[in-house]
Amino acid sequence: MEAQPFPERHFSPFGRDAFGRYSEGAARIFGTPQYIVGQTIVVIIWVVLNSVALVSHWDPYPFILMNLAFSLQAAYAAPLILLAQTRQADRDKVAADTLERHHEQVAARAEEHQRAVERTADELKGLLDANTDLTRQDKELTEQVAALTREIHARLADSS
Repeated sequence: MEAQPFPERHFSPFGRDAFGRYSEGAARIFGTPQYIVGQTIVVIIWVVLNSVALVSHWDPYPFILMNLAFSLQAAYAAPLILLAQTRQADRDKVAADTLERHHEQVAARAEEHQRAVERTADELKGLLDANTDLTRQDKELTEQVAALTREIHARLADSS
């Protein structure tokens, strides 16, 4: 029975939860260059609109509302990122355990194969030794037959 390297599925301690999937999606977004560029553009627009007199100042300098929004975002982003990292670490552990079991199975099969090769080599050596003995016996018998043939020829030659 050959095991596949990663047959198991792993879910967070919360089960197959949508919240965990959401946190992983959010963590992926927070780390992108597009998010950082987008957030920078929003901050620039926020500062410009609240600094110029053309628009009403809903968050005048020192931009306390913007700081509150960033603090709120950080308060939620950090735990979401940590949850996503925990879920990924759990999946990585399951994958590593599965891979280790796979390597152990491969090593066991390799050892078994090595033992089979050694048994076959021993059997072949035994057959080679037996063949060598038979060849030696054949040579001895051939020499005896040749000697007897010479003796018979010699006796026949003497009798005629």
